[in-house]
Amino acid sequence: MRPLTPFAADVLDVVEAIPPARVLSYGDVAELLGAGGPRAVGAVLSRYGGGVPWWRVLRADGTPPPQHAAEALARYRAEGTPLRGDRVDMAQARWDGGAVGTL
Repeated sequence: MRPLTPFAADVLDVVEAIPPARVLSYGDVAELLGAGGPRAVGAVLSRYGGGVPWWRVLRADGTPPPQHAAEALARYRAEGTPLRGDRVDMAQARWDGGAVGTL
């Protein structure tokens, strides 16, 4: 595996900081970092995200990554993440990023 870029390390740090039952969209992560964009965050998670709570980062409409939807939904239910059907209720579950400033 290639070494992490500073951006990739920052993305993984943010994802690690998201508390259980809370989520961020890919765009939220990029905005918190002030770098990259939703696709860049998704690329980092696709490449390096296996060791972090990847299911806590999803699309802005509350849908989990399509290729991992069943696993993500099971994890949301286990953590008590607010859902609306098969989507996360982003209004209730979005994390404010409070601890990110301490990373």
